[in-house]
Amino acid sequence: MAEENPPRSLSETGNASPVDPSPVDPSPLTDRAHTPPVRRSPKRRRNIVILAVIVVVLVAGVFLWRYLSSYESTDDAQADVHLYPVSARVSGYVVRVNIDDNQWVEKGTVLVEVDPKDYEVAVAQAQANLANAEATAQSLNITVPITSVNSSSQLKVTASGIEDANAGVIAAERQVTAAHAQLVEAEANDVRVQDDLQRYKLLVDKREVARQVYDQALAAAKSSTAALEAARATESAAQQFVQQARSHLAQANANHQYAETGPQQVSSTQARVRALIADVEQKRALLEQAQLNLGYTKIVAPVAGEVNKTVVVGMNVQDGQQLLTVVPLDEVWVTANFKETQLRHMRVGQRAEIHVDSSGRTLKGRVDSIAGATGPLFSLLPPENATGNYVKIVQRIPVKIVLEPGENKDRRLRPGMNVVPDVYLQ
Repeated sequence: MAEENPPRSLSETGNASPVDPSPVDPSPLTDRAHTPPVRRSPKRRRNIVILAVIVVVLVAGVFLWRYLSSYESTDDAQADVHLYPVSARVSGYVVRVNIDDNQWVEKGTVLVEVDPKDYEVAVAQAQANLANAEATAQSLNITVPITSVNSSSQLKVTASGIEDANAGVIAAERQVTAAHAQLVEAEANDVRVQDDLQRYKLLVDKREVARQVYDQALAAAKSSTAALEAARATESAAQQFVQQARSHLAQANANHQYAETGPQQVSSTQARVRALIADVEQKRALLEQAQLNLGYTKIVAPVAGEVNKTVVVGMNVQDGQQLLTVVPLDEVWVTANFKETQLRHMRVGQRAEIHVDSSGRTLKGRVDSIAGATGPLFSLLPPENATGNYVKIVQRIPVKIVLEPGENKDRRLRPGMNVVPDVYLQ
């Protein structure tokens, strides 16, 4: 029974026993359990946190610096392309426009048609002139053997031609005399009318004569001026007639001298035959030119692209007049104006990413070339740093970035759009 009821401890009975019959030796486990924990000071924890934050910031800064230094970027960039202006090579009336604005066309597509009727007539006329020249050359070649027989008759004809030419010179000189007299008369009349106009001007300003009188004087002055110009033109034309008549006289004298050289006429005729052969070649060239002009009535697209037109049916266009512009969207590139300090490690061939503002897309490309000079040097009025007060300004140099094949296959990147290129330097 004693073993079934062991003695209770002090905590259980609540009474202290003077002698503990079974003392318990303290063990290390009991001591560790009853040892109070060591508390770290708040200052030490704060230092550890600050140190950890500094380490994280340094590591993040290193990674951020390496990332930012791996590429160069600029927002001063836009899509660019060579615009192809299409102009008329012949003048005429536009009878058909086969395209609309912003329509995609392939290379060689007929865009505009000019009325070809005038040029068809020109081709027919050139063909007729060629046939005539060929017939003339052939007929003159036949006359070579009989040239010596006709030498005597040529002498008579040329002598008569000299007389006619002398008569023509005399008549032309008389016309010059008459025209000069008319000019003197017209000058005198013009001086008088102009003086009257000045007097009427003063009187009409003072309201001493009617406005109608001044208008009549003004009309008379204009008529007199026109008559004076006509008289001068008549005299000039008469002088030209004198020169022509003298030229005809000289030609008649030369023909007479030539006719006197009967033995040499055969060789001369042969030379004329060769000249006519050359004329045949000239007429053939004119025929080819007329055929080309006829072909130019159909204006075709020089490249594939979208069309921006300013021509409509019914326009009368002139040679060299621009009618439309073809924008080859498959050839778009990016012109990025980087600061000169950003080009230290930039090289041709480095890859690039182009962020397009309009669509939010990112296109892949590569650096194609770097301009040979800064942008201001290509402007109409480049700056002159040698004058005035100099202020150093970071310059920008255009860099051409071409797209990788297939990046703009949907043709949404249009010339002039703003883009932000990133050029990776490694």
